[in-house]
Amino acid sequence: MAATPAERKLAAQIAAHESWANTTDRSKRTAKARAALMAKFEQQADPEGKLLPAERALRAEHLRKAHFQRLALASAKSRRITKNAKATAEKAEAELRALGGDAA
Repeated sequence: MAATPAERKLAAQIAAHESWANTTDRSKRTAKARAALMAKFEQQADPEGKLLPAERALRAEHLRKAHFQRLALASAKSRRITKNAKATAEKAEAELRALGGDAA
């Protein structure tokens, strides 16, 4: 019998947790990914390769910070939307209960 998507997701999460539990040097394990991301930002900062390395690194660091702040902003907006939707749903359920409806 084939696993459902939810079962496959749980199995993958279990494997990931076990893998990280057995990782002694977390920084070393993620070094290639961090280097690749920084290389991406350096390419964006200096696509023609004309800047001095120090200036390229400085600009790439600003692009990295902007990227993560963009993610934080999107997360904050998402949390606000979720909070507002939850408040609206709770208000609607309270109104239904007040009218004698069956909102549970």
